[in-house]
Amino acid sequence: MSVLRALVPLCALALACGAPEIDLSGPVAEWPAYGADSGGTRHSPLTQIDPSNVSHLEVAWTYRSGDVEDGSNGSLLRSSFQNTPILVDGTLYLCTPFNRVIALDPETGAERWSFDPKVDREGMYLLNCRGVSTWLDETAPPDAECRRRILTGTLDARLIALDAKTGRPCSGFGDGGAVDLRGGIGDVRPGEYGVTSAPTLIGDRIVTGAMVLDNRRVDMPGGVVRAFDARTGAEVWAWDPVPPGTPGPEAGARFRRGTTNAWTTFAADPELGLVFVPTGNTSADYFGGHRQGSDTYSSSVVALDADTGEVAWHFQTVHHDLWDYDVPAQPSLFSFRGPDGPIPALAQVTKLGHVFLLDRRNGEPLFSVEERPVPQDGAVPEETLSPTQPFPTRPPSLHPTTLTPDDAWAPTPWGREACRELIASHRYEGIFTPPGTEAMVQYPGAGGGMNWGSASIDPERHLLVVNTMRTANRIRLVPRAEFDARFPEGAPHYGFEPQEGTPYAVERGPFLSPDGVPCTPPPWGTLVGVDVARGEVRWEVPLGNARGLVPAPLWWFAPEGMPNFGGPITTASGLTFIAATPDAYLRAFDTETGEELWRGDLPFGGHATPMTYRLDPEGRQYVVIAAGGHWIFPRPVGDAVVAFALPR
Repeated sequence: MSVLRALVPLCALALACGAPEIDLSGPVAEWPAYGADSGGTRHSPLTQIDPSNVSHLEVAWTYRSGDVEDGSNGSLLRSSFQNTPILVDGTLYLCTPFNRVIALDPETGAERWSFDPKVDREGMYLLNCRGVSTWLDETAPPDAECRRRILTGTLDARLIALDAKTGRPCSGFGDGGAVDLRGGIGDVRPGEYGVTSAPTLIGDRIVTGAMVLDNRRVDMPGGVVRAFDARTGAEVWAWDPVPPGTPGPEAGARFRRGTTNAWTTFAADPELGLVFVPTGNTSADYFGGHRQGSDTYSSSVVALDADTGEVAWHFQTVHHDLWDYDVPAQPSLFSFRGPDGPIPALAQVTKLGHVFLLDRRNGEPLFSVEERPVPQDGAVPEETLSPTQPFPTRPPSLHPTTLTPDDAWAPTPWGREACRELIASHRYEGIFTPPGTEAMVQYPGAGGGMNWGSASIDPERHLLVVNTMRTANRIRLVPRAEFDARFPEGAPHYGFEPQEGTPYAVERGPFLSPDGVPCTPPPWGTLVGVDVARGEVRWEVPLGNARGLVPAPLWWFAPEGMPNFGGPITTASGLTFIAATPDAYLRAFDTETGEELWRGDLPFGGHATPMTYRLDPEGRQYVVIAAGGHWIFPRPVGDAVVAFALPR
């Protein structure tokens, strides 16, 4: 613990360490994209808040949207406030889990306008909107309607353009301000196809994929990625993610069904004219005997030509993915220090805890990637496994690669013994153990490793900062006859999924002790600093703790490092900000060392990625986080947007 951090409580009690005078020097900066910029760096040039004064941060304002669905009315619906706002032209823009778009005064939190797309929620169970995007029509007159546009995708598959000043739909865009993304998709059942991530802008084009529900059926809506004209909403191109020679789409659809989708946020490089698309998996996740090569682009980073949608290159992180190890995070673009000068590079983090560092011009690894043999026993007879999987040699995996009964953990001796027996009773030959009809341990679990919170790149320090989760799942393939006999009315809401069109349904869930905590050894969450120039881990620290989540008598047994969803940001002053954990804090770390310097209370867990901005040279720097909890954690969900700043 640093001397500074140790003194903070004493200063607060004695009132003897008054808040420092704010240094008004330094840059002004917006946050114009979900990931701070089109390259997803999540890095800000701001320096007003620094390691010497971050301990004095206080709540500047709080906004409550009112958009919460916690199931208290008997509904199966749940909301999760995972939004990262954007800041452009002096206004803060965000979307709620109900897909409402809201404009706020960034210095007071006062609402300026809101727009409700009135989403059809039929068939949905999780409500979420991670971000909105913006586009400026530089050819339009300064006072023209919709010169600045806010663009958002909806859970019922619409792409909407709003006037940034008023929140009114842009009449010249699509049909009355909206484009129906279900066009050409074919049959779509309620709730199985929609947009949860911010669209990507490159030039005058909006590029978006869509979320497709997992494990429902092999003929799910296709995962086509499309570009639309930012002025008119007209489709410019479409990339159907199937390899050449693949049979065409079914009757009534333009695009092949059941293909890999791209549900998370993309990155773009305007100079290279490329859009970098992280892809999910081909339906269904845990059985692939029917795919027959159609999953060439699954669990990959795919670089698309922004003008044509043609594939420039692709790099697959998992071959023939049977574990739901889709690529969940936005790629992070940075400049790599090569032996002959700077190389335009891309960092892609994965659910496996892998960090792939690639030349973004051609997809070639900057450090060697090895194809290593992986387990082959235990799969069902209809399956064909990949004999090898790609492993980056540098940096090393950020997630443990083994789990044995001796690793079992629980807060009580009887819980630990139960976890030991549970692990021993499940099949596990290490990472990439194939699913079968005998129950198995999946470690890393399908939540990661790393997930949609993505990484931050500090370009001055050549550091990638990312949070990890270290929990396990249990998986069993259920023969179709057994599943149909057990659930004649269809799959239950949780625990079983049908995988229609395959010989097997799937049973899956978390690997928990009788105490209700993960059986895997803590820390269950970490924050890691990776030197991208050398491909080395510089530091790693536990992220979050269980105090406040367990009864006071158990505090001494509460582990450091919690399961987490959300991501980090970095600033030029050498700070990393992250919430992500269920213990309801926003934290600040020293980017150089990983030392925790400050934590601020949140009304709910901050399962989102924060952002930061400063409006003018005489103003304060703000750090803003959406704090709405998450339905999978034992705390209430909510609707708060909280801004922190140094005292006036």
